[in-house]
Order: sequence, then C-alpha cells, then structure tokens
Amino acid sequence: MILFCVVLYITIPAIGQVISVKSNTTQKPLELVTISCDQPKLMVITNSLGEAEISSFKELDIIAFRLLGYKSIIKTYQEIEAAGFQIFMEPTHFDMDVITISATKWNHSQNDITQKVSLISSKEIALQNPQTAADLLNASGEVFIQKSQQGGGSPMIRGFSTNRLLYVVDGVRMNTAIFRSGNLQNVISLDPFNMEQTEVLFGPGSVIYGSDAIGGVMNFKTLTPQMSLTEKPLIKGSTLARYSSANNENTGHFDVNIGWKKWALISSVSSNKFGNLIMGSNGPTEYLRPFYVERQDSIDVVVTNKNPLEQKPSGYTQINMMQKIRFKPNDKLDIQYGFHYSETSNYDRYDRHIRYKKGLPRYGEWYYGPQKWMMNNLSIEHTGNNFIYSQMTIRLAHQFFEESRISRDINKNNREIRTETVNAYSANLDFNKSLGKKDELFYGIELVYDDVTSTGLDQDISTNKIIEGPARYPKASWASYAAYLTNQFHPFEKLMIQSGIRYNQYLLDAKFDTTFYPFPFETTSMNNAAITGSFGFVYRPTEKWVISSNASTGFRSPNVDDMGKVFDSEPGSVVVPNPNLHAENAYNVDFGIAKVFDDVVKIDFTGYYTLLKDALVRRDFTLNGKDSILYDGTLSKVQAIQNAAQATVYGIQTGIEVKLPYGFSLSSRFNYQKGEEELDDGTISPSRHAAPWFGTSKLTYTNEDLMLQFYVNYSGERKFEEMPEEEKGKNYLYAIDANGNPFSPSWYTLNFKVSYQFNKNFMVNGGIENLTDIRYRPYSSGLVAPGRNFILSMKAIF
Repeated sequence: MILFCVVLYITIPAIGQVISVKSNTTQKPLELVTISCDQPKLMVITNSLGEAEISSFKELDIIAFRLLGYKSIIKTYQEIEAAGFQIFMEPTHFDMDVITISATKWNHSQNDITQKVSLISSKEIALQNPQTAADLLNASGEVFIQKSQQGGGSPMIRGFSTNRLLYVVDGVRMNTAIFRSGNLQNVISLDPFNMEQTEVLFGPGSVIYGSDAIGGVMNFKTLTPQMSLTEKPLIKGSTLARYSSANNENTGHFDVNIGWKKWALISSVSSNKFGNLIMGSNGPTEYLRPFYVERQDSIDVVVTNKNPLEQKPSGYTQINMMQKIRFKPNDKLDIQYGFHYSETSNYDRYDRHIRYKKGLPRYGEWYYGPQKWMMNNLSIEHTGNNFIYSQMTIRLAHQFFEESRISRDINKNNREIRTETVNAYSANLDFNKSLGKKDELFYGIELVYDDVTSTGLDQDISTNKIIEGPARYPKASWASYAAYLTNQFHPFEKLMIQSGIRYNQYLLDAKFDTTFYPFPFETTSMNNAAITGSFGFVYRPTEKWVISSNASTGFRSPNVDDMGKVFDSEPGSVVVPNPNLHAENAYNVDFGIAKVFDDVVKIDFTGYYTLLKDALVRRDFTLNGKDSILYDGTLSKVQAIQNAAQATVYGIQTGIEVKLPYGFSLSSRFNYQKGEEELDDGTISPSRHAAPWFGTSKLTYTNEDLMLQFYVNYSGERKFEEMPEEEKGKNYLYAIDANGNPFSPSWYTLNFKVSYQFNKNFMVNGGIENLTDIRYRPYSSGLVAPGRNFILSMKAIF
C-alpha cells in the first residue's frame, strides 16, 4: 500500500502553466533557455518552441532566465504572470552570467565559478561545421589540437595533454585505464551533431572529477529529449548533408525527437566518409608526400605520388549513433537513459608512414583497427529540497572501448596485431544542498572500475599463419573510490568563496605474461590514496566587473598504460613495465579579471601557474640488470615510466570582444603558455605539450537570418633551441632551418564562414578555410593541416 502511494505521488502531473520565451529582436522562440531559482532549488529548460512548464515556480520572488548570447533576466512570478507568461530576451555580445555545469556538476551561474570556463554553443558549432569533436574544441580558440593522423585529434590545454586532461560525456568520465601519455584520438568517438553544449574547465578539476583532471576538463553535454507541454506530441528533427573539398568529405546526419507529457525520446545517426587529406600549396617542402608504399604482387613497392600534396594514406569512415529515452512524471523526478555507439573503419597512422630507415619508408603497414566506443548511461535526478539534499543525481554507466594497432615493417612478412578492450563501469551519487540564501554544499561519492584485456597476434602474410604474440598490456583491472565535498559561501552579495576537498583511493591489479619478455615479476598490485583540495573566490564590484582567483591541487593516479605497457616509443627504444609507481600531483593558482566597458567592449584576462611534482615520465631503465633488450628484432634501449621529474607551466589566456554598429562585432582570443620539465640528467627542457602561443580573431556580422564571419587562426614559431629534447630527433615531423635543424614555423590562416536560414525549415552553411592555401603543420602534429577547403552543408528542419 505504501509503495502504491509513493508511485501514485510521483506520477500525478501538476496542473501546468506554460511560459513562452522569445527574442525581442526576431520574435522567434528561444530554445535551451535556463529558467531557475536558488531558493528553493528549481530549474527547467525551454524546448524547441521556446516553451517551459513553470507551475513549480509559483509565488517565487527570484526567477532567472539565462541563455548564452542573451542578457540574463530576473523576474518575480507575479511579474511573469502580469506579462501574460511571455518573456522577451535581448541579445548581447557579452556573456557574464551564463549557466555552466563543469565546475560543480550542476547547472550553475558563471557568477559563482572561481575557475575559467569556456563555452561552445550549438549555434557556434553549426556555424563552424566541425568535422570531428577535436575540430569542435579547436573552434574555441583556447584549445590547441595535435593530429598524428586524420582520424584523431589530441587536445592540449595549459601545457598539458593526453591522460592529464579529463573527458566527460553527460556526466560520465571517458578516460580509461589505458589512456596514455602519447597522443590520444578518443575524442573523435563523439559526434559534434549531438552536442547541446560543450564546456572546457581550465586548470585542475580533481576535487569534483578525480584522477587525470590536471590541465582541464572537457565536458560534453549531448542532446536532451524534449517533452511536449500539450496533449499533442512534440515531434521535431533535422537532416543534414555536408561536403568538404580538402578531404572529399561526405557526411550525412539525421535526428528526431518525439515528446509526450511524461515521456520523450531522441534518436540520432551520423555517417562520415573522409578521403585522403590535401595539404596547402604554399609552405615548407619538407611536408610534401613525394612517395608512398603500395603492396603489389606480394612486394612492398615505393610508388611516386602523382600529387605530393595528397597525404596518402589518411582517409577513413565513421558512424555514430545515439538513442536517449526520458521519463519525467513530474517536476521533481527526471529519469534518462542514453545509448551511444561509435565505430571507425581502419585508419592509417600517418606520422608512422613518414618515418624512414636507410632512405626508405620504415613501414609497409601501420594502421589502427576500428576504434569502437559504446556507452550505456542511466541518470536519475530528483529535486527534494529536504533535510539531506536540495537536488540529487544517481548516474550508472557502462562503457566499452576497443582499439587495435596493426604494423608491419617494409618488405617483411610478419604483421603484428595488438588489440585492447576495456569495460569501464562507474557509479556516481551527487548532491547539492542549500543552507539558506548564503551557503550551498555540493557533495558526493564515485566508484569506477576498469577491466582491461589485451591480446597480441603475429601473422605471416605470406602463409596467413597466425600465432600468439606479445600483448601490449597485462591482464589488469583499475579501480577508483572517492568522496568529495565543496562549499560555496556568500558572505555578502558581491563576494562568493568556494572551498573543496576530495579523498580518492585507487587500486590496480595486473598479471603479466612472461612468455615473450623475462619480466622479474608475474603479478603486481597498487593500493594508494590521494587527497586534493581547492580554495577560491569570485568578487563582483559591479555587474560589469568580475575578479576571481583559485588555488587548487590535482592528481593523476598511475594506470595500466603507465605501469604495464610494452611498446616502442621511438626507433631503438622500448618501454617496459614498472610496478613501482605512485600518483603525480599538481599545484595550481590562477587569477582572472573581466570587465565590460559601456556595453561596447569586454576584456578578460587569466594568468596561471602550475607545478607538477613526481611526474610520470619516460626514463632509462633496466630489465634483469640489462639496459638493452632485443625487441621486434632490434636491440633497443630499455626505458620505463617513472616518478622521476618535476614540471612547471605558466601562461596567460586573454580575450577581447567589441560591439560594432550595424550588427558587426569583433572578438579575439590569445593563449600563451610556457612549460619546462626536468630531464634525467637534471637539466631543464621545454615541455612537449606546451604549445606555442596561438589564438583566433573574428569579425562577425549578424542579423535576423544571416551570420557572416571572417576570422584568422594563428600560431607562433617554435625554434630548434626552444624545442623539447624528445622532439629534436623527429626530423620527419618538422621543417628544417638554415642550420639543418628541425623547427616548427609560425603560421596563420584566413577563413570565411556563412550561415543563412531561409525559413524555419531550411538552413545553409558554407565557408572557405585557409583562403591563401597555406601549407602548415600544427606543432607536434604528424598530419599536415588542410589546404584551401570549401565547405557546404544543407540542413532541413522539421
């Protein structure tokens, strides 16, 4: 009987009151407007019709309306009622009070965020037309992207990269126990078309997110199924086709949302076909592709490339699918299930194809097998406003990852096939609790368990005989158990103080196969803890002036890739397992200021300094007393990951936005970072993942249906003397200076984008990237960037 009453209570719908939110300039409905109240904790978001149900806000005095690109509005319920439940929002170029989720896991005003957060809206994504999620991050102008091959994209943030950055998708950490210190390409598993909002939190985020969140957190929020607010189902969707000339891209996308009063679902599918990428015609000749390897009559033949601008082989295909189901019986309970699946074709690692040995290409084959990612994610959110919590979220997730590497030396018969799979399980329980108007708590627990399986096969391509070979990793598991607490306190209206702490226990168990390598151990385990904390403030002297500062620590626990991997890091070197590792720790401080002048100019500036201690780095090592072993037929120097270094990174991030007459605006972002790390002999080297200075400047025109944007992307030079020691030996990646040494030249590209909405059902986007056809290779990349690129996409909306 009690259970029946509870079920009846949570499923009885409230008598609805619908509000409509529109732009005061175009009179068009505004989607994704956040309508919220802090006392009590309430929040709803407008659907594609610009509507939301606000019965639960009745008689409240402070109701906030926020949307990226529009001025925030504060109203009482009585004022909203007097206006006939219609709200008109005014566009603005300067966002000082938008809603973010990265800092606390909850929708929160940027007024209360002590760290720098960059937001990329769905509108900006549509204009930029990124091919992959890596290109999406690059469009922010604040994330540097490295690419070893076209099927990839490894972000660099504040001098950190790879497994010192954290990826989060719909509240679930994407990093696994085999995320490596070498460049990663997992971000391409995410579909840009499915992004509702993308955020980048700069600096350590370990208090909220745990291990790996040292340089920053990239938070991807995918599309939310939208409910109908009437008896009539809400049916909406879109279909899109896109073509890009630089890689002969053909992309198709389809999504549909069907919503009822309590139930809603959204389905999405995207298909991409990318051909070989064409580089620009004006630039260093070292980047050209004069020849490539082709298999002819059972022999690897070096073939002259008819078009040296074509990067053979670099093409691949990909498919992404998403299915979400949502059940919202009332305004207090929201249950969502999400299914994501992504799979690529085989894709060649281009930077390995341009390595040479004795004047010839080193490899006859080097490619990644299909990269697969699947996620099942169940979230239950409840607004209780009770003694224990104001809001609660339970999130249970399972992810499956598969990746493989296939390589064969030129004119050799032995093909090495190394395959890894990870089953990642996670459970998060997060709460927030208002303690009056001035105080708020955020707390929760997290459990993560990764199961790693790795296999090795060797195939003789002359006979097709397959035998067991050495695996890349041991059979292993990695786990993390944590609890955190964060407090936000407003001693007075203009000041907010935030502090937080997290306790994290991390464990690793591994079983090594000594069949192929004589490791002096067969099993190893790790059981250590890390404590991280943060303290910061936000001070707003006026609505147009914000000062913030934050001191925080972060950590990265050793994972299976650190402790157990065997691989060739570079010709003549082999990395072997090292079970004696502990977490590396980061100590960071940053200071930010933002000011709007006369509603015409906005300037923001952030400076930061990060110290990384006990850094996990590759150093010379011994195995059974030997400093060299035979690896794949080559005598190779033994190395291992060790807690053996200290690194520092400091820099600035700054921007300016200017509102010009007649719908024009000007904006610019600039990033400077300098990193140094300690080498084995105690000397100091520039950090590999601290990119040269870079940025973007944009001139934009906007009216009711048209957006035009002319912009410049640019990056500074990295001279040979400024190159990291480990990069100086990679002649094949860089241009050559007058002294015959490798260096990374500066570059800039001129670009133009246009978006025009003919009517509510049809939109066209287009553009030209790299107008002057510059040939350039972003720092540390293996792939040369696209040359002049014509883009056209057509989108039908229903």
